[in-house]
Amino acid sequence: MVSETPTSFLALSFLTRHPNGTCSSFVDMELFLHFSLIPSFLIILVLSFLQRRERHRQREDTSYLLGNHFGIIIPLDFVGTFSNRWSYGLAFGATANKVMFLFSEGYQPLQVPQWAQAFVLLIGGIEVGLSHFPFFACLSSEFQLLSSILGFSYSLIWFAVTILHIIQCPHGQLLGRYETLVLYWPSLMCLVFLLGRFLHMFVKSLRVRLGWDLQTEEKPFLEAHQAKHVKQLLRKAPPLQREKSWFQSRIYEWDPCFQFPSRMIGTTVLAFICLYLFIVIEFCMFLHVRDQLDVFEDQLESYIAFRNETGTLTSVVLQVKELISVTKGAWVVTILPASLTCVSYLFHILACYRKHIKRLWAGDKHFLPLKFHNPSSSASVVAIARYSGWQIAYILWGYLIVHVMQSLCGVVLMYSLVLPIVHNQGLELLQRLGIGVLTIAIVLGLMILQVWIATSFFLQQKMDAGDRQKPLALNNRKAFHNFNYFLFFYNVLLGLGACLSRLLISCVLGSWLIARIDRTILQNGYEGADMGFGAWIGMLYVDHYHTNPVLVSFCHILITGHRERRQQQAVTYWYLNQSTGPRISARSRTRWLLLQTLINNPKLLMCRKSKPGHSSRDFTQILLACSES
Repeated sequence: MVSETPTSFLALSFLTRHPNGTCSSFVDMELFLHFSLIPSFLIILVLSFLQRRERHRQREDTSYLLGNHFGIIIPLDFVGTFSNRWSYGLAFGATANKVMFLFSEGYQPLQVPQWAQAFVLLIGGIEVGLSHFPFFACLSSEFQLLSSILGFSYSLIWFAVTILHIIQCPHGQLLGRYETLVLYWPSLMCLVFLLGRFLHMFVKSLRVRLGWDLQTEEKPFLEAHQAKHVKQLLRKAPPLQREKSWFQSRIYEWDPCFQFPSRMIGTTVLAFICLYLFIVIEFCMFLHVRDQLDVFEDQLESYIAFRNETGTLTSVVLQVKELISVTKGAWVVTILPASLTCVSYLFHILACYRKHIKRLWAGDKHFLPLKFHNPSSSASVVAIARYSGWQIAYILWGYLIVHVMQSLCGVVLMYSLVLPIVHNQGLELLQRLGIGVLTIAIVLGLMILQVWIATSFFLQQKMDAGDRQKPLALNNRKAFHNFNYFLFFYNVLLGLGACLSRLLISCVLGSWLIARIDRTILQNGYEGADMGFGAWIGMLYVDHYHTNPVLVSFCHILITGHRERRQQQAVTYWYLNQSTGPRISARSRTRWLLLQTLINNPKLLMCRKSKPGHSSRDFTQILLACSES
């Protein structure tokens, strides 16, 4: 029997059950998830039949009987897709409720031992992926007329079942009215968008089929923003700098030569919706715990009234009630700051992705730890599969940890500043606050005094008046040694406070930045133990190697040239279109282009290999003379 974690209780209580215990509904969303695999398999089978295989099998292979049908269909190109980004993103958003169900480990169709729970969750992830596979496959299919009909029908089924589930049981026991709608409206909006998208695809493909519109070109190998980036690199003069607005200079500046891939857009949209659901579920759990604490307070009061206590026990009970009240208030107040912190992290991660990937395009790896300059290829391939899921999990757990930390800070603030004033202890508070500030000021003053003495008496004068600081050369050595000796014993005590401050700062920053997968919270030399940061780096390298605009532009030139040569060879009477002038051999043309390249780039002469029996010195001198002329 698998033990239920608190998160699994969340899912079982809010995502799978009917919110209203007295509500009777014949729509079971978990059961519908299982039955949705039937139309999903049918749609996958139809699209696979239409998909042509590029390589034909031999006659000895049994799959030869299938011809060139039943090719492999892909839901989404996770590396190089820049079109339909928001359609894919909202298709991911439609899976948010099921992703939260898996995240809470509520998927347990089989009773298995604890060690086998990972396999059950793997099966659950595959089932959720198969049930939502038609959304992505229909968006990316080449046969848009049929795929739009299939995608619209499948989206309509999910939309109708979800609406029916909300109508049957709209209310709940914790949030009250419209609790089910609060949980399911983001997925409904995503399904509505998909319905409109598939309807638009159907109308557009139908107009093309009827001949009213021209057939759209196939997906370009070189995207428009990649071509703009390469053109910007080839400009001799830098572009004119326009005056930036306040938003562009301080928050974010759009770059027309850059686009986020569909994977990043989908991850961000799904993370937003999952974060919203997580906050709602957390608030529901808070209401449940608050009710239990209210019952506990009533029991304490009843116990005191029954025992007729008026001494120490009464004061303890009052302190416990005050602690419960302060904790509940701090938890509610910090919901908004914790939410805004994680939302800002999502936007900041997108900005860091653009900054890091553009640095890699420029060949700059200094922002990476040394051990990540040449990551493993296999680890990078696995990292791009892990990144999206891990990013969502890091955001959700990061919100919970940040919320707990902010609540603790709120409780400390209440007990240190607010409650003493409420209890008419303001003068004592000011006295303790003044003594604490004075103590810290004296300690900091002594530390600054040490630096000032070292600068004034134990360093030699500047070698030049323009130097920013004195050179690291000792002066007054005897006084310096006495200075170190007498401060040795004091610095032992001072080091204790420095050590505790180091621990406190590390805990606060580590908890605050736990959701930031784009930066490691471990010290230098231990970054390899941060699996989330390793997934981020591996994902960056895969995108760098497969979507680098310069590399893609070079491959585009090669493919275009090869395609033009093949078309030219396919024409039977191609020579009729040639000029009547003298013909130039391909070898002579290549040599002429080589000579022109070497004249424009004299440094390449040092890299050329000289053939045996040929003197490259005379040829080099001729090229240098041509370049100077």
